[in-house]
Amino acid sequence: MSLPMLAISAFIIGLSGAMMPGPVLTYVVDGSLRKGFAAGPLVITGHMFLELLLVILLLTGMSSLFASELFTAVVGIIGGLMLILMALNMLRSSLKKEISFENSLDKKEGVTGFILPGALLSIANPYWILWWATIGITYLANAYQRGLIGTGAFFVGHISADYVWYSFIAFIVSRGRKLISDSIYRKLVVFFALILLYFAGTFIVDGVLYFWVD
Repeated sequence: MSLPMLAISAFIIGLSGAMMPGPVLTYVVDGSLRKGFAAGPLVITGHMFLELLLVILLLTGMSSLFASELFTAVVGIIGGLMLILMALNMLRSSLKKEISFENSLDKKEGVTGFILPGALLSIANPYWILWWATIGITYLANAYQRGLIGTGAFFVGHISADYVWYSFIAFIVSRGRKLISDSIYRKLVVFFALILLYFAGTFIVDGVLYFWVD
């Protein structure tokens, strides 16, 4: 397989994963309502740094750790608790009317507001780890047969899918900001917070069941 085809196939496979609903999508939508289009690329930049670190770890022999059901269960519980904290903060801010479009335009958010959560939301998702422990590691192993150039082509193609999809979502959502009042926005934040709580509950239950069954 040529390097361009390797990158294209990685893009297609990555896009299929990026389009699945999850905590990152929820946060991108919420951030795009608050800050506009830039929220999407910023969140995925945090996601990109985490995936780059993961690829390095997998190539240095830690694939068995990420394939461990115990590791996935522990990450699910810890990640679920992290999502609960984020969701509760969103609920508190909305119910106390501490957030509005006007205030959000005056407040700059960068590393701590979007990039860092982009990484944290990814690692909090055990299904993301499961994807890399199965599909990801298989594809990465094949790409590594072409050396670092092949690995680079795979990673660029894969992460480009995330940037394209979530930038598209951020663009669509940010265009609708003018049609949404502060009252509707706060209700949407509550809705997104409840979605995060749903994911948190799913991650924690799956993690606890692993120890319960064993």
